[in-house]
Amino acid sequence: MTVINPIEEAEALADKLSGLDLAGRLSFVAGLGGRVVFTTSLGIEDQVITAEIGTHRLPIDVVTLQTGRLFKETLDLIGETETQYDIHITRYEPEQADIDAYAARYGMNGFYESVEARHACCGVRKLKPLSRALAGATIWITGLRRGQSANRAETPFAEYDAERHLLKVNPLADWDIDKIKAFVADNGVPINPLHARGYPSIGCEPCTRAIKSGESERAGRWWWEQDEKRECGLHVAEEAAAIAVQQ
Repeated sequence: MTVINPIEEAEALADKLSGLDLAGRLSFVAGLGGRVVFTTSLGIEDQVITAEIGTHRLPIDVVTLQTGRLFKETLDLIGETETQYDIHITRYEPEQADIDAYAARYGMNGFYESVEARHACCGVRKLKPLSRALAGATIWITGLRRGQSANRAETPFAEYDAERHLLKVNPLADWDIDKIKAFVADNGVPINPLHARGYPSIGCEPCTRAIKSGESERAGRWWWEQDEKRECGLHVAEEAAAIAVQQ
């Protein structure tokens, strides 16, 4: 029996995807078999991917992490997107017991007080729901782009997620924001109105602000922290592991 090295498999897939357009990348991945899951935050990048999935009727599960602290504009966009593309976006919410335990330890808005508390909040509201969303999946599709931040500058088209034991595909890795905006305009893709108000990256309402001129796209996320590579742990293995230990 031939044993396939998952890292080599991911590298081969990345090489294949580099020569395809977005629709081709998604179609190829959808045809690999197994459960393919796309996690959308309803941001502009993710809306482009959702549009292609819906337009081409691809067998990809579209899910979102409904954290309980999202902007109303984001929640409204979920329904609008479902209607426009005749798809269902499955919502994964945090467990109330986890929220109560977090609030008892840190306070409901304790994430402002320390990095540890903020990571713990992301763990409860994002990482645990993500684990349920990806249960049984063989491929995880994301909207990560190299241009989003310095921390994502080396984002590959495909990589092996050793923690979750699946292939992670980033079909927009080489797209810049201008290409994203052009696709949205040309195809009538619905987007969050907050983008026009200075929010290029949109997460939970208490943890997201509009960016200032000259700031990076993700500068408005967890703006009170000093680490320029700050992430929630969804896409950074070492942070995800640290959060898991805290729970």
